[in-house]
Formats: sequence, C-alpha cells, structure tokens
Amino acid sequence: MNYAALMRCARLAERDNLGGKLLYAGALDNDGKSLAATADQAAGRQAMRDGAVDFVVTTLDEALRILKNQVRKREPVSVCVVAEPESMEREMLERGVEPDLLPAADCAPSSSIAEFIALGARRIEPQPIPAGQTLFTVEIPLNFTRDSGRIEGILSASIAESDIVNRRWLRLSPRYLGPNARRVRSVVCEAGSVRELSEQLARLSS
Repeated sequence: MNYAALMRCARLAERDNLGGKLLYAGALDNDGKSLAATADQAAGRQAMRDGAVDFVVTTLDEALRILKNQVRKREPVSVCVVAEPESMEREMLERGVEPDLLPAADCAPSSSIAEFIALGARRIEPQPIPAGQTLFTVEIPLNFTRDSGRIEGILSASIAESDIVNRRWLRLSPRYLGPNARRVRSVVCEAGSVRELSEQLARLSS
C-alpha cells in the first residue's frame, strides 16, 4: 500500500506526516501526488476534479510557487504540470529541484530518476498489510450520507489510539479515493475483528 509506505517514511523521521517533503510521482496516474506530470491536459483536469491533485499548471515555475509556499507551512498539496514527464525531470535537474521521495522501483524508469536517487531521493515501496490483519471496507448507505460520522465512529473505535497511520487514513481517504469511492471507508484491523465490526454496522443500519 502506497499510503502505508509514505507514512512509514514519516515514522522513520519520528513524525506523523510528511509535511515539508517533496514527492515527485512521475507520470500522472490514479494515485495521490505531491508533484506529477502529464502531457495530457484533459487528464490533468480530470485528476483535479477527482481529487487526485489540487492544482493543474502548465510550467514548473507555477508548480514551484505553489509547492514552496505549502512546504514552508508544512502543509500537503499536490500539483500536476502539463508537460512530458521526462522533459520536466530534466528541467528539475537543471534548476536544482531535488525531490525527497520517488515512486516505487517499477515506476518511472528514466535516467533522470537515477540522478535524483544519486542526489539522495528515496523510492517509496508499497508496504504489505501486517500478518494477522486485514483491510476492512464498508460503503456508507445513501441514507447515512449526512450522518457518516456514526459509521466512522464505529470504525475509529476499532483502531488503537497509538495507530496514527490508520486514524489519519480513515479521516483523509475520502478526499483522495475519487468520486466513485467517496462513500467508502476502510481501516486495517485484526482479522478477528471483522465479524464484530460487520455486526455493529448491520445493527446501525437496521
């Protein structure tokens, strides 16, 4: 899971988020971003409507103005530049824009990525769900759309107070899952808790 991998980087730095770090995600796809590129302007606009990115711009200069402001405040933001990824990567190198984080090893196999790594950038490798745990998902019924907090409360109660990663995912994931999954909530929980959670949610909906 890419989210788990990103949060693992935060924990290694003894932090609960990656504020102030620049993730270059390469070519735009369906995942969340910090900085991404695509030559397809329509795809960039659609990604913004879907919540995958916050801004779509046409130059690296515009992206840097947005990113610098948010990095300074240690607040998250994602920007897509309408440009060929390899062209933008070369411009980043020429101008000394060095990302802190990069996509997994099976993504973006370009010479520029190798140079970013040589400069100290780290790849994000998806993290598996721990043994004995499972990803529990539930779709909020239409009649609970305005009262989703009751369902989120049941899910939250299944998460340990110290599990900051899981709690943050429950709170923020609706923003990044896209319009087709905005009513989906999910938590990583003990496999033995699935039945109890299902029964609690069934009672709530009945």
